[in-house]
Amino acid sequence: MLFRIVSLSSTIFMLMAAALPQTGPIPEQKPDSGQEQPAETPPIPMTKPAVSSEEPAAPEDQSATGEMQGPPRPPLTIASEPDEEHIACMTKLTAMGATLKEIPRIDDGNGCGIDKPIALASPLPGIELKPEGKMRCETALALAQWMKTSVISSAAALENGKIVTINQASTYICRLRNNASAGKISEHARGNAIDIASFTFENGKTIGVEPRREDPTLTGAFQRAASASACLYFTTVLDPESDAAHETHFHLDVLERNGGFRYCH
Repeated sequence: MLFRIVSLSSTIFMLMAAALPQTGPIPEQKPDSGQEQPAETPPIPMTKPAVSSEEPAAPEDQSATGEMQGPPRPPLTIASEPDEEHIACMTKLTAMGATLKEIPRIDDGNGCGIDKPIALASPLPGIELKPEGKMRCETALALAQWMKTSVISSAAALENGKIVTINQASTYICRLRNNASAGKISEHARGNAIDIASFTFENGKTIGVEPRREDPTLTGAFQRAASASACLYFTTVLDPESDAAHETHFHLDVLERNGGFRYCH
C-alpha cells in the first residue's frame, strides 16, 4: 500500500513539472523619463463655408426704392359718355317715374368724375333716395329696374307696407376702393356705384342690411332675395357675406367687364 502511494505521488509531481512553461512572461520595458514622446497629431479644425455679407444685387430694372422702372402710367381720365347713349338712358329712367336733375360735369382730378352726372332724388314714384345721390344715369336706371321688378315684390311678404325710402350710404365720391390709401380707383369715383344701408317701410320700420346668411326669418329671406336679384341688374354685388368692409350695406355697381362678366357675392 505504501508503495502505491509513493508511486502515485511521483507521477503527479512529474505531470505538474511538465505543464509549467520553460520561461515566464517578459515584462515590458518602461521608457526613460528623459526620452521624447511622439507628438500627438493635432485635430483637424472644422471650417464653415464662407458666407458673403453683401446683399444680392438689385435687378437692373428696379430703382433704389424697389419699384419697377418703365414708362410712367398715363393719368386716369373721366370716361366720356356718348350723347345718344345718355339720352336713351334718360328716356327710360324718366319713363319709369324717376325724379332727378342733370348737373354739371364733375371732374375732381385723378380720374374722379362723371361726364354726364345726374342727381337722383327718387328712382320710382313713392320711393325716395336719401340722401339724394350723384351718379351716372346707367347706375340710376339699374337701381330703378331692380327695385321695381325684384325688391318691391320681395318686400310685400314682410307685411310692413310699401318701401318708401332707400337709405344710401354712398354714391359718387372721389376715393380708392374700400377707402384704402393705395390701390385701384373705386367705382364710386366714376359714378358707377351706390351703397345701400337700409330700407324704410310704410309702417315706419327700417330694415338694415347686415349679415343674415343664417337668419331663418322673413327679414333674412328678404335680404338674401334682394342681394341675389341685384346681380340681374348690376355687374358687381357685394353684400355683408362678402367681406368685413361690406357688413353694413350692399355695394352695387355697373362696372363693364369683358364678356359681360359679373361678380356677385
